[in-house]
Amino acid sequence: MDFINRTTEQIAADLLGVRMIHETKDITYTGFIVETEAYIGKIDQASHSFNGRQTNSVQSLYCEGGTIYAHSMHKQLLINFVAQEEGEPQGILIRAIEPEFGIEQMIMNRNGRLGIELTNGPGKLTQALNISKSLDGTKINAGCLKIDTQHRKFPKNIDTSPRIGVPNKGEWTDKPLRFTVSGHPYISKARKRDSIPSHETWK
Repeated sequence: MDFINRTTEQIAADLLGVRMIHETKDITYTGFIVETEAYIGKIDQASHSFNGRQTNSVQSLYCEGGTIYAHSMHKQLLINFVAQEEGEPQGILIRAIEPEFGIEQMIMNRNGRLGIELTNGPGKLTQALNISKSLDGTKINAGCLKIDTQHRKFPKNIDTSPRIGVPNKGEWTDKPLRFTVSGHPYISKARKRDSIPSHETWK
């Protein structure tokens, strides 16, 4: 997948339906991405790199597109895919996946959580897939975290909306930079009445 020659918004939308794979010593976990958020770098008040902020914790955001940026928030680990050329710190948060393989172990990793609660949030999916912060700064497909664009799904429809948990950031609070597979039950904070069976959300 091209993480450099398209806008971050285009990449975030195109990631919907892509299979994410995490290979561990004992098991391989897989799931299909159903929700992403785009962060537009130095001009984006909600971005960790707003105004060119550079600390040790955000250095991976300044790497070449296709790098993994892992960071902790509220004791949860979140995974982002860096977009654009080196030095242009934009990224895409992977917010939710539809689990595919390794589900029994995912349930154990999530302390018995079942159904949509398994992976319907960015911290939930990293816990379920047993992803660690050691991936920060590594390249997608170069190590244990991979994406498969050949055996992917394609959404019937894609919805855009404001990002979750971005208050008091001026115009950036309301910008439609959240991308979701329309109607998918595993979307974070999805209302049950708006959800349809997951198989009906794909082409």
